[in-house]
Amino acid sequence: MKEALKKNDERMQRRINHLIDEFKTIRAGRANPAVLDKVNVDYYGTPTPINQLAAVSVTEARTLTIQPWDASVLRKIEKAIQMSDIGINPQNDGKIIRLIFPPLTEDKRKEIAKDIAHIAEDCKVQIRNVRRDTIEKLKKMKKDGELTEDDLKEGEKKVQKSTDNFIKEVDSLAEKKKKEIMEI
Repeated sequence: MKEALKKNDERMQRRINHLIDEFKTIRAGRANPAVLDKVNVDYYGTPTPINQLAAVSVTEARTLTIQPWDASVLRKIEKAIQMSDIGINPQNDGKIIRLIFPPLTEDKRKEIAKDIAHIAEDCKVQIRNVRRDTIEKLKKMKKDGELTEDDLKEGEKKVQKSTDNFIKEVDSLAEKKKKEIMEI
């Protein structure tokens, strides 16, 4: 039973880690290199992340600079950013690319806050699915004679407590991100 509970917590933690990564990619009105994490450039036939082709740095609060190590890939990086859904038009001066993040409007902030709530809700659903799978596993262990009725009830309580803690963490992370968006 301990192994099943340990796996349950590990699977739920992976959901939290994924949520944190998702939140990092949300554009919040200030420069953040993580917004480029999902943007890949076709580099000699291989989709390659920008951070593997160039130095990405924050030069000012709302400006990201991208300086490729190979100047021949500059246009490809620019095109990949234009084709992505980050909503920022790159400025290419022939040596580096600048991304200037415009300040967010109130409507855009509310829209982003709704997206954050939706992403958080998806994470909660995934955590509840892990709970369901673990409880089913515990019930199968009882049916196979590996657990007693008391062990099953204790295991279900522990799984529920763990689920509640992870759901609280999701709510906390979402609230923190929403607050960050609304305060900018």
